[in-house]
Amino acid sequence: MKGITEIRWHGRAGQGTVSAAKILADTAMAAGDYVQAFPEYGPEREGAPLRAYNRISKRKFSIYCEIEHPGVIVVIDPTLLDPVDVTDGATSETVFLVNSPKCVADLKAAHPQLKPYKVWTVDATNISLAALGRSFPNTPTLGALAKVSGVIGLETLLENVKGILGKKLSAEVIEKNLSIVRRGFEEVQS
Repeated sequence: MKGITEIRWHGRAGQGTVSAAKILADTAMAAGDYVQAFPEYGPEREGAPLRAYNRISKRKFSIYCEIEHPGVIVVIDPTLLDPVDVTDGATSETVFLVNSPKCVADLKAAHPQLKPYKVWTVDATNISLAALGRSFPNTPTLGALAKVSGVIGLETLLENVKGILGKKLSAEVIEKNLSIVRRGFEEVQS
């Protein structure tokens, strides 16, 4: 749809994929955009594959269906690249953002289905492990997505993440999360 950025997220239950889609929507809405964020899953258990979606636009829209041809596809869990058809509905214009320690050339060599597409990678898992001691790949991936898509600004994202986390985490943990959002933005590569 013209003027609407549509994003599809692939992850596993428990990785924060749905939360990331909600944070993205909150951030875009705080910047004055019109948004949607919605998950697609059944009675999930931790580790089960799931999808989440975003629509973001400067203008009002009234579309309430699944996203069929996303402009951006985010893969939070790279183990889903083979068992799930993450390229379903992708067009020649679709951009992929994959959480992976591999460079783009190595990722495309290992997953030939990605070869026709513009792909970016960010080592979100190791960024979060280094800062938090736990794997929360969604947070650095949000920083990377800000850079890759341009749909939200880094400063707006940082401000929003701080506001959301400030309700439930200590100042130290909030600062660590902000640092991994920045690292995701800075370290994403194409």
